[in-house]
Amino acid sequence: MKVIRLADTECVKFGPDAVYQLILGDDEGTTPIRTGIQTSQPGYVAPVHSHPYLEVLHVLDGVAEAWMDGRENEKVRLEKGDTIALPSNVPHSFRVVGDQPLRLLGTHVSPKRIVTYKDGRATDARGYQVLDS
Repeated sequence: MKVIRLADTECVKFGPDAVYQLILGDDEGTTPIRTGIQTSQPGYVAPVHSHPYLEVLHVLDGVAEAWMDGRENEKVRLEKGDTIALPSNVPHSFRVVGDQPLRLLGTHVSPKRIVTYKDGRATDARGYQVLDS
């Protein structure tokens, strides 16, 4: 039995205001799911994106608003303890609400992270957004 300690995981930057720490999964896709924790600072807004599989987000700390692209008037508020399941191939986004960091446990129902950004942003081999230097 392997124990993954969050303190020992790599932090991958998601833009200037967020980091992601992979918990379960690897670049080879040897597990049936992929989970990690994203920590986002106040003001962070995720770029509109989609995945070809179900994505589940669970709020560990903070407050967020989430929405599906084109349905911004139907935003849902997510607080500590709330979970949302985002359907496959549906572009979506979320933003941090308030002045506290947001910590999300994300589960990708796929052995590999696959993402398509609405604005055409590039991703690396691991499916992470390529950041401008």
